[in-house]
Amino acid sequence: MKFSLRDLNVWFGSVHALTDVTMDIPANEILGVIGPANSGKSTFLRTLNRLNELKPNFRMTGDVRLSGADINKTDVDLLRKKVGMVFALPLPLPLSVFDNVAYGPKMHGVRTKKRQKEIVERALKEAYLWDEVKDRLDTPASKLSGGQQQRLCMARTLAVEPEVILFDEPCSGLDPISTAKIEDTMLRLKANYTLVLVTNNVHQASRVADKTAFFLSGRLIELDDTDKIFTAPSDKRTEDYIGGRFG
Repeated sequence: MKFSLRDLNVWFGSVHALTDVTMDIPANEILGVIGPANSGKSTFLRTLNRLNELKPNFRMTGDVRLSGADINKTDVDLLRKKVGMVFALPLPLPLSVFDNVAYGPKMHGVRTKKRQKEIVERALKEAYLWDEVKDRLDTPASKLSGGQQQRLCMARTLAVEPEVILFDEPCSGLDPISTAKIEDTMLRLKANYTLVLVTNNVHQASRVADKTAFFLSGRLIELDDTDKIFTAPSDKRTEDYIGGRFG
């Protein structure tokens, strides 16, 4: 298993955001995470690379392991290198396309221009953006379309060679064509990476996820193969949510 979670509980002050979450996340699969607002989806996602620690009054109990190693005993910078994240809105740095992708490797000590070029080309190819930007690497990243900027952020994450990529509603601000390109890229990436996708679009989860987890009020209600979740869920609450009866 890439991630193993046992009896995870998360609080922000007096708010009990996640309750007794136990689950495994296999390697080289896409886990879709669905549920209504305030169900704990983003808190769960941010637990995996310890981003919750940046919020005030955060506290957690339980055991979270990445490839068998306790993430709370792992250097946080190393953990976030291994577990990258793509956010809802594309946030390119105010730099060129090239320098956006090269930024992480530079921070991790890659100094030669030759090696930087190799990494940038590899990451842009993995994000299926290379053919669209290879002739304008010196262009400000802000000049790219929204969908291209999101794939650029994916390339920036891929440049530091993570094991896991977390996606927090990565298509929420994109048109259907750009969304399809992001989804196609995700499906190709799982050959080499483990992906965890939080989405408010249940149809997106049904299209790309190998397994789907349904959260409600901070609890993991159901986790199963995506086909089963969407055709024969075990819990009535899952069926009601997918059917649009609440949320």
